[in-house]
Order: sequence, then structure tokens, then C-alpha cells
Amino acid sequence: MQLSNRFASERGSASLEFITVGLVMLVPLVYLVLTMSSIQAGALAAEGAARQAARVFVQAQTLEQANAAASSAVQFALDNHGVDASDAAVTITCAPDPGDCLARKGFVTVQVAIAVDLPLAPPVLTGNFPLQVPLDAAATQQVSQFAGSR
Repeated sequence: MQLSNRFASERGSASLEFITVGLVMLVPLVYLVLTMSSIQAGALAAEGAARQAARVFVQAQTLEQANAAASSAVQFALDNHGVDASDAAVTITCAPDPGDCLARKGFVTVQVAIAVDLPLAPPVLTGNFPLQVPLDAAATQQVSQFAGSR
């Protein structure tokens, strides 16, 4: 009878249950935190790149200088957040006249689209599931009313 009581006792199994349940709950939670941090960093990078590119674009003297300044701003902002700038798609649109982006009181919109890799996803993994999260941000700035007088 004593032998069967020894095996029926649950003494010492609480720590094993805690570790098992803890790992089952903790691993997905840690991955969720890593994923959300990566997505948030990408969102901040895209938003900062678009905002800064629009700001420097409207302050330029010529269209060539504006495009170069916007490109440099996007490159710097994305690199600052650890995002590969070579994969970014940058679109610059102008209103009300799309042919004259630096016209007085015109509006310049810069849109930056990037894709953030999911953390710990191996690049050799293929299938019908995404391994990247697409993010985009846009910013609009107005050209100064004194733009031609610089």
C-alpha cells in the first residue's frame, strides 16, 4: 500500500507543470513582443522618412536638388531605424500642378513603402504565408509662398 501511495503522490510535479505551461505560454508571448517591436520600428522608420523627405523637398532651390535631398533623407531615416533603404519604394507627387513641384503654395506628398521581415523567420522558408509585413507612410508639405524669391 505504501508503494502505491508513493506513486499517487503529486509531490514535486508542480514545478514541472509550471515550467511546461510557462514555456507554452512564454515562447509565443516573447515572439509576439519581438514581432510587434519590429513592426513598430518599421512604422516609425517609414513615417520619419516620409516626413523628413517632404520637408527637405519643399526647401530645395531646384527639382534636382529636391530629389537628391529627399533621397538622402529617406536613406538616412531608414538606416537610422535599421531598415534596408534599398528595398524602399518612394513616390513623390505634387499638387495642384504635377509638372511644377516647387511652385509657390504647391503641395508635395512623399510616400514611403517598405516591408519589414518577421523576426526569426528563415529566408529559405517558402509557402503561401507572408514572411514580411508591408508598411507605408505618407507626408505632405506645402511649398513656401516665398519660394521663388530665394
